[in-house]
Amino acid sequence: MAVENDLAPPPSAHRSRPSVARSDRLTSVLRHDLPASIVVFLVALPLSLGIALASGAPVAAGLIAAVIGGILAGTLGGSTLQVSGPAAGLTVVVAESINQFGWRVTCFIVVAAGILQILFGLSRVARAALAVAPVVVHAMLAGIGITIALQQVHVLLGGASHSSAWNNLRELPGQLMSLHGGDALVGAVVIAIMLGWRYVPARARVVPGPLVAIVVATVLAMVLPIEAEKLVLNGSLFDAIALPRIPDGGWSAVAVMVLTIALIASVESLLSAVAVDKMHTGPRTNFDRELIGQGSANVLSGLVGGLPVTGVIVRSATNVTAGARSRASAVMHGVWVLLFSVALVGIVEQIPKAALAGLLIVIGIQLVKLAHIKLARRTGDLLVYAVTVLGVVFLNLLEGVMIGLALAFGLLLWRVVRVAIVATPIPASQRWLVTIDGSCTFLALPRLSAEFAKVPGDADVTVEMTVDFLDHAAFEAIEDWVRQQESNGGSVDFVEIGSARMAHATAGPPSRGFGRAVFDEILGPWRREDRHPDPVAAGVAAYHRSHAHVVRPHLDELRDRQDPDSFFLTCADSRVVPNVITNSGPGDLFTVRNVGNLVPTEGDASVEAALLFALRELNVRSIVVCGHSSCGAMAALHSGAEADPGIGTWLAHAGPSLEQFRVGHPVAVAAEAAGFGAVDQLSMVNVAVQLQTLHRHPAVRAAVAERGVTVSGLFFDIASARVIEVTVDGIAAIDDGARPATAELV
Repeated sequence: MAVENDLAPPPSAHRSRPSVARSDRLTSVLRHDLPASIVVFLVALPLSLGIALASGAPVAAGLIAAVIGGILAGTLGGSTLQVSGPAAGLTVVVAESINQFGWRVTCFIVVAAGILQILFGLSRVARAALAVAPVVVHAMLAGIGITIALQQVHVLLGGASHSSAWNNLRELPGQLMSLHGGDALVGAVVIAIMLGWRYVPARARVVPGPLVAIVVATVLAMVLPIEAEKLVLNGSLFDAIALPRIPDGGWSAVAVMVLTIALIASVESLLSAVAVDKMHTGPRTNFDRELIGQGSANVLSGLVGGLPVTGVIVRSATNVTAGARSRASAVMHGVWVLLFSVALVGIVEQIPKAALAGLLIVIGIQLVKLAHIKLARRTGDLLVYAVTVLGVVFLNLLEGVMIGLALAFGLLLWRVVRVAIVATPIPASQRWLVTIDGSCTFLALPRLSAEFAKVPGDADVTVEMTVDFLDHAAFEAIEDWVRQQESNGGSVDFVEIGSARMAHATAGPPSRGFGRAVFDEILGPWRREDRHPDPVAAGVAAYHRSHAHVVRPHLDELRDRQDPDSFFLTCADSRVVPNVITNSGPGDLFTVRNVGNLVPTEGDASVEAALLFALRELNVRSIVVCGHSSCGAMAALHSGAEADPGIGTWLAHAGPSLEQFRVGHPVAVAAEAAGFGAVDQLSMVNVAVQLQTLHRHPAVRAAVAERGVTVSGLFFDIASARVIEVTVDGIAAIDDGARPATAELV
């Protein structure tokens, strides 16, 4: 207790900690979040106005949604740095809702969608909303972008948008013939600034491009002698507050619209949160809480006459880039929108509609990302992408997404259940080869029948099955064909590589197999409990049956020569399988094994002969010494116990390794710090000493100097199945593709 009291801080320190933490938080907010919130506000203001205009809603509705999204969703949401507000992704849906039900009923729909989002969050199904094919989400956004651009090009030309994308396209030539010069000029200026802003100096880009474009366009409309239609706000933001109206009927259509807005707003918010999480190293998003926050914001926004609220990637990315550290930035951005909307209504009314149209056209075009199209093409999903885009543009958003999801599911089903079946004669042989690769189900019966029909009735056949699923219908079809083939004097041999086997097809309901069974048959050890009286012979028979033909083409190329990459010296221990732990195949390693993986300097010619042959005749490019854990040779060496004369004579070659271990070799120190026991430490030191011996060898020195041959050491930890790099002065983890290879173990 005395020690604890001596180490305990004074009582005053306990009282000061909360105030210090609050002081640090306040400093961080003032230093990072406050400047970021101003930048986000400058981006959000024109976007909120433009989205309201494109939706056909009152202009103030966009500002109301920006305020509530910033303050309420920013406070209650599960993403620390996500910024919420009206989003372009819901523009088309809201416009359709207003056209069908009117503005005040649309507000009711927004409230109901918010309640549904809250229920989503409370039921913890948020992550399920992410189980949407990314290609459909990308195509949905592209379709929305195209629809927005088609709508707003009419506004930019001085006209009004039409009710559908097809009408907007059909009326575009006439609108071009009767364009309004002032509106077109203002819109063109905005588009030019937006597209060119990335090319201005970095210092100038501190000011958001959308803000610069709107300010320049507004000033031009005020200065130049042109006519450009301006925004109209009926009073202040508080004057625009309007309660929702309950629908008089058509509840099924209302329910569909509620579900549509809730699902799109949820998916867009969650995908945006995922993208934001990738941009920073702070706390990760709580997806259920995020939906509750978004739903709460939508309930309030709908109640007071605002647009639907979602997480918006444009504002969120700006927030992260501007240096925000906490949710205070999102909340303050909402406060700035509120203050501006109440105190500076006159400035908003000077903004030309064509300027916001130009802004939305650029945003819409940017939703169509070339990278997404290239990705869809590479992954074979281009048809899904194209169909979804066309459905969203020319039908409506919900139908387009549903069609895209159905097509994506159908494509997935086809990919999962499809099977490749090919029957071909084997050259220079009387045999035929039938390969079956994939999921073999009743859907494959027509293809099975067609390929089996190619095989002569009396032919000898090898059936190579790489099948992960085999149902009873396919099994019966194959069995019937085998009986017919054998009755005609032919023979059928099965080579089953996949995890679904003919012998198991009638043992129970079909199930998809996985790779463990294949490992057990190809690489797995013989099991003690069911060991064959002659396991080697049984293993050879299994090899011939299951995978000899797989390696045969490769071995055929090596029948007259060998060209190994490495001279691999390792212990004779049965648990060390060089080709497995190096992920190599036949012909890659010139392997030499002895007790303790030793390089004798005298008294043994075996290792010397193999080493010279590998260097001078095979021209190997690397030399590797590999030790392992729980090595019996090292245990005997460490204990110093009397050994059989033959073994003792051999282990004398490891004397230098024991001496280096006892004097505290750096490898032993590193291994001890990493938690390895004394015998394993000695094994690693032994590898390092063998490396030193090899470096002194004249033939090795010449090969290193003349051909750049490398000499390296490994240690196989049997318990963890991990391989560690051993050098002459330390140990290190080997790169697994996820972190740098230089990561030290200690």
